[in-house]
Amino acid sequence: MLSKKARSRLFVLIFLLLLSGIVIFILFKSLKENVVYFFSPTEIYNNEKISFNKKIRVGGLVKKGSVTKNQMLINFIVTDLNNEIIVSYNGLLPNLFSEGKGVVAEGKLKDKKYLIADKILAKHDENYMPPEVKDALEKAKN
Repeated sequence: MLSKKARSRLFVLIFLLLLSGIVIFILFKSLKENVVYFFSPTEIYNNEKISFNKKIRVGGLVKKGSVTKNQMLINFIVTDLNNEIIVSYNGLLPNLFSEGKGVVAEGKLKDKKYLIADKILAKHDENYMPPEVKDALEKAKN
């Protein structure tokens, strides 16, 4: 049998392992709820199991001639040169937002061709393009 000292060490070790397992489970559970997936318009169009009630990010280029403004409501089209998605955003746009430039819009899909955005990410200089957008555009060209 184990001595009293060995049993107490074993109990502490099992307790610490159990406690760390619970902490890791809670951490992963909270991270899973806060994940926002990135899609290109083509990936949205081709995805059969896309969720309409979860936040997603859609990235691509702002189509030239597609930006319309009505007071605070801005509508524009994001394209990956194959497919397009209409984005509606109510708020102020970043200073570097412009037609023909890369953009990432975060929000919820109304359907596969329409996104209601609550955040527009375009905080980069004119030569930089987010890696996800660059990859999506390269896939669209092939």
